[in-house]
Amino acid sequence: MSEALFVKSSIEINAPAAKVWDALVNPEQTKKYMFGCETVSDWKPGSLLLWRMNYEGKEIIAVKGNIVDIQPEKFLAYTTIDPNDKNMEDIPENYLTVTYALTSENDKTILAVSQGDYTKVANGEKRYQDTYNNGEGWNPILVQIKELAEK
Repeated sequence: MSEALFVKSSIEINAPAAKVWDALVNPEQTKKYMFGCETVSDWKPGSLLLWRMNYEGKEIIAVKGNIVDIQPEKFLAYTTIDPNDKNMEDIPENYLTVTYALTSENDKTILAVSQGDYTKVANGEKRYQDTYNNGEGWNPILVQIKELAEK
């Protein structure tokens, strides 16, 4: 694989950026659309970001990473890896980067998400296929974020 490989999606949300931002960083909100996972972070560049959930009665960390860049109500970038994948070494080279870009106009917000580059990580093709999920990618999650922010 030589060409960069990213999963990208976007959605228009009939809500101001502040409400969309809250859905992205508030643990009580993330639980509602991210498979029951709540975010744990102090939301500062370089800080740890954990996606914590309860699975079969046990608390687990489903995903972990670090905050790369954060501009409240505008942009968030963080790295991500599944710490439970025994077939992947937990080293920086195996982390993907997820970005959220928010663009606002007249109480509407465009939320654009990008995840990758899958060509640079171990098991990249499989991880890409798992995320892309038959063409769905981030779309089902974005629909849930939209519903949450528009309430």
